[in-house]
Amino acid sequence: MTRVLVVGSGIAGLWTAIRAAEAGCDVTVVTKADLGDGATGWAQGGIAAAIFADDAPARHAADTLAAGAGLGDSEAVRVLTDDGAARIRDLIRFGVAFDRDDSGLARGLEAAHTRARILHAGGDATGAAIQAALVGTVRRRGLRVLEHTTLVDLVVEGGRVVGIRAIAAGRAGGASPVNGGAVVTLRADALVLATGGAGCLYRHTTNPDVATGDGVAAAARAGAVVADLEFVQFHPTALAIPGTPLISEAVRGDGAVLRDAEGRRFLLEVDPRGELAPRDVVARAVWRRMAEQGGAPVVLDATHLGADRLAGRFPGIDAACRAAGFDWSREPVPVVPAAHYAMGGVATDLDGRTSLPGLWAVGEVARTGVHGANRLASNSLLEGAVFAERAARDLASAAAVPASVPAAGDPTGHAGPDAAARGVSERNSFDTHEGAAVVVREALQALMWEHVGLERDAAGLAAASARLDAWRAPDVVDRRTAEDRNLLDLARLTAAAALARTASVGAHTRRDAPVPALERQAA
Repeated sequence: MTRVLVVGSGIAGLWTAIRAAEAGCDVTVVTKADLGDGATGWAQGGIAAAIFADDAPARHAADTLAAGAGLGDSEAVRVLTDDGAARIRDLIRFGVAFDRDDSGLARGLEAAHTRARILHAGGDATGAAIQAALVGTVRRRGLRVLEHTTLVDLVVEGGRVVGIRAIAAGRAGGASPVNGGAVVTLRADALVLATGGAGCLYRHTTNPDVATGDGVAAAARAGAVVADLEFVQFHPTALAIPGTPLISEAVRGDGAVLRDAEGRRFLLEVDPRGELAPRDVVARAVWRRMAEQGGAPVVLDATHLGADRLAGRFPGIDAACRAAGFDWSREPVPVVPAAHYAMGGVATDLDGRTSLPGLWAVGEVARTGVHGANRLASNSLLEGAVFAERAARDLASAAAVPASVPAAGDPTGHAGPDAAARGVSERNSFDTHEGAAVVVREALQALMWEHVGLERDAAGLAAASARLDAWRAPDVVDRRTAEDRNLLDLARLTAAAALARTASVGAHTRRDAPVPALERQAA
């Protein structure tokens, strides 16, 4: 029986665990917080799939490739969109109650989609509904779960990943504590990284505090190829209050518009699609208009939708706005861009295999190629389901053949120096400055926001790289120090990737390079 270790408990991790167990694998799920925590439960907008009569997977694929600014992998996108309908049916069988209307399943429109194909549950609680259904399935089936157990490093023996080292301050299956604070080795025949994204690289993010890039950093230290780290998606509409809670793309899909400080709707000056242009276009337009008005936020105007519609369709956002003192049915609310999603990650093939035998990656931690330079709205949950299904089918054999992924010398592919030969890293990170000051997370986040954020240039990226290289990681003794080491390693790799890609494309905008053609023509 193949022993499978799944690190992470969002849609991709839990889906992989459930399906691998069904295939006869001995599965253990490891998660650094509670089983139900993570970015999946925060997803508001919904899940995209071409399941309606006026739509087709090929149309969904075309929209996905267009949003990715020409850098998406067409075969990966075909798999994503062709398999979408089957995965929606699976979610319904798992117990997800998608919203319905008189025609059947309700659907919404979001930016850069040419058809209304976004399914939602509980209005703006789609991710929470999916997370609850999958957690319930894991619990009912009795899968082994280690909560509050933090990934430290991959264990590599003979060129193959055979497990992880972890700080096990957690609970087994939600029961008694396990080796509180001890570093343990968990061995397996196959390791699946499903650790999510890295929004906490930045001062402002829509992500939960678990999004610290643990899987990408650990994989890079072990020598796995990582790619496209320069492509970080900034969501254009986060509420401009501490914590920057997300205001879903679906609100603009329902007709809300963005206005500047003088009340002008400015997006049509940038792109003929206005508020429904791809996220990178809208986020840049918001960022630049804020700069023109002295840094003041722009506002999202949904007042014409009315109080009943807003509360019924977007109950979570409605509650967040009102808790912050805004009645968005009567007044526009201030919004700013915030780090939202990582298009890059551990490079995989179409079955989740990485360049290291024994290691798979699924979900946001993986770079499957479906997102290219910019993710199409509501494709993230779909990617998690589609590629987790494929990885689970592949796991039972757990063969040692690595995937065909970008070479480490490619400008968009990176691997940790000599990490594969070292096995488990004996160093805290890629540090070379033994006497350097220990990194402070808040300083790193501020640096990344300023120089490796929504807009970059060579001078700022070089300055950021020098500052990052001058810091060293803390000794890893608990979850916080493990996360800080991962953030430092990933920040260095991200800055290097952004410096190497000298052209502006998708979510990677260089102030010292020409703007994308569509924006130039529309200006």
